[in-house]
Amino acid sequence: MADSTFSDLDAYVAFPRLSGLTVNPAGTRLVTTVQTLNAQKNGYLTSLWEIDPDGHQPARRITHSAQGESNPAFNSSGDLYFTSSRPSAEHADQSGQQPTDQKSDQTNDSALWRLPATGGEAHLVNRRPGGVESVVTAQQTDMVAVTAPLLPGATDEDSHRELYQARQEGFVQAILHDAYPVRYWDQDLGPARPSLFRLDAVEAVGTEQTQPTQTKFINLLEGIDARLVTEEVHLSPDGSFALCGVRLVEARADARTAIGRVDLSTGAWEIFVQDPDHNYTPSIISPDGHHAVVSVANRPTPQRAMRPVLHLLDLATGELSPLTEDTDLWLTATSWLPDGSGFLALADHNGRGPIFRVDLDHSTPTVTAQTTQLTHDDATYTEALVAPSGNVAYGLRSSVSFPAEVVRIDLATGEATRLLNPTERLVLPGRLEDVDTTAEDGVRVRGWLALPDRASVDAPAPLLLWIHGGPLASWNDWSWRWNPWLAVEQGYAVLLPDPALSTGYGQDFIQRGWNSWGHKPYTDLMALTDAVEDRPDINHHRTAAMGGSFGGYMANWVAGHTDRFNAIVTHASLWALDQFGPTTDMSPFWRRQLDAEMEAQHSPHHHVANIVTPMLVIHGDQDYRVPIGEGLRLWYELLEKSGLPMDAEGKTAHRFLYFPDENHWILKPQHVKIWYQVIFTFLAQHLLGEGTPLPKELGLTPHLES
Repeated sequence: MADSTFSDLDAYVAFPRLSGLTVNPAGTRLVTTVQTLNAQKNGYLTSLWEIDPDGHQPARRITHSAQGESNPAFNSSGDLYFTSSRPSAEHADQSGQQPTDQKSDQTNDSALWRLPATGGEAHLVNRRPGGVESVVTAQQTDMVAVTAPLLPGATDEDSHRELYQARQEGFVQAILHDAYPVRYWDQDLGPARPSLFRLDAVEAVGTEQTQPTQTKFINLLEGIDARLVTEEVHLSPDGSFALCGVRLVEARADARTAIGRVDLSTGAWEIFVQDPDHNYTPSIISPDGHHAVVSVANRPTPQRAMRPVLHLLDLATGELSPLTEDTDLWLTATSWLPDGSGFLALADHNGRGPIFRVDLDHSTPTVTAQTTQLTHDDATYTEALVAPSGNVAYGLRSSVSFPAEVVRIDLATGEATRLLNPTERLVLPGRLEDVDTTAEDGVRVRGWLALPDRASVDAPAPLLLWIHGGPLASWNDWSWRWNPWLAVEQGYAVLLPDPALSTGYGQDFIQRGWNSWGHKPYTDLMALTDAVEDRPDINHHRTAAMGGSFGGYMANWVAGHTDRFNAIVTHASLWALDQFGPTTDMSPFWRRQLDAEMEAQHSPHHHVANIVTPMLVIHGDQDYRVPIGEGLRLWYELLEKSGLPMDAEGKTAHRFLYFPDENHWILKPQHVKIWYQVIFTFLAQHLLGEGTPLPKELGLTPHLES
């Protein structure tokens, strides 16, 4: 019997979600984060959970504040650092809640906390205005570094605090920019800029029960003429230096990424690896501190897609040796083997995301590598951390058929064993099949097909074509935002195709659709849809196309080029490419790919007059990746120019679901429910001819009017 989670949206939004994984230096403790619904049911809180690496003891929650905790990282002594906006003992009242008269700049930002390896309560390490973004630790020493925002006029933490308080007390939100970008996803950037700080040694005072004193952060990037990429900071095992991703601004608002090297004792820094034709991303540093894995990608052009290749960086000479040129997959390194003979890496591959083992050969003047697929299960891994023994690794995996879970992987066989997780696997309301076809140019195109158990020749299921975003992505893991099993529970079959531009099928497959989105991606989608509609358990008379972001672009393109579907749902979609390019938060990235010819030939807005299919447009006002102007223009031009007739009151069957306080994704639990409810009502009307009720919270009549 299927899990009620898929038939009850309240249960669905409340189901705990796992993310991230960290292991202590001894390999005896695994910690993951679990996201759960808050008490008001209008948001989520994240807590830390410990999982037994041996698989004997049940998972246990180790943090319990009402504010939540995130970014866990073990130091070499086994202490667990994390970030949280929870109040410290001196700020909390007897109920453990934060008093309302506390300054917001001291209590609402994420602070750095430490949970001792010996047990006991977590201690506040440092609370600063603007908070702490992430924690990075060394494997062999107790060096701890953090990334955190620093106001550009500040010279140290004291002056940062003064400037921060001046903005707070003056109720000033204005930002004066001198460089691009100014926004990112749903965040306004500035005036503070991310920096890297060293944590001074924690000094205990008094008895062992006394909490440690707060410590100082020492800014390590003072005067650096580059922007720190906070997701790309790696400490050497001995804690002597860090490799950082930095963004170098070029003329006309363009930028490229390079690798910076920072001395963690002195703060001396240098741009260690760069050139104008490539983007560099630092990764894991070898156990002996002599080498690092680096991703090197050519900068894309309208004619050529980027292709990241892993290289080995000699940290003494700066020499780079290519490692994965022959693999034809986009690999991401995750963890060194303890003896330094190789490392583990992840990549999309054929609708999955296996773990790969990269073994190094230092016997020749130029280091070479052999890449071998390690895991072969129908899953995608987002974490793979080698245990100190070197015999096993711990991973976080999911698939289209199950959400994220922690597993132990035998490095000799690649076999993965599910550990005792904070949650059990959900029982699905249907089955999952691997489907493929041959495109018009002879290339194999594949995807997943999720089907209700009751779908058969006698009861064929209506079909939903779901188009993934990216576009450099793959339908290969679990999605809480676009979950096909909610639709399967409603009786629909859901096709999840990987058309041209999808990752995991080699560079040529990406290049097929590069800078021509309306060509091979579109024909691939239609070819696989044709193949699936030929199945006797699919009702080809009742179909819809749906997508978000790039998938929304494709939904718009589909709407202007075929009337085969009964309905189309387009979320956070690109509509007018000449407008999207200069207004998105990442304009240089897209302007390097979408040239004027592409915008003229492949922009959906040129084909609005051909649209005769009812469309449900969805957009969030705080979406900076695909700005709200795309949704507003699409909505207006649908009403003004589409081929769908209007009724006597000037209305059409098109609908616009607008979220003033959501971004590129609809994240608030109450809005997630509205999102699914409106979509299923729209589909029921146009595919099934049924009038299912709209949520009363919209304040409308119970049903969509024809």
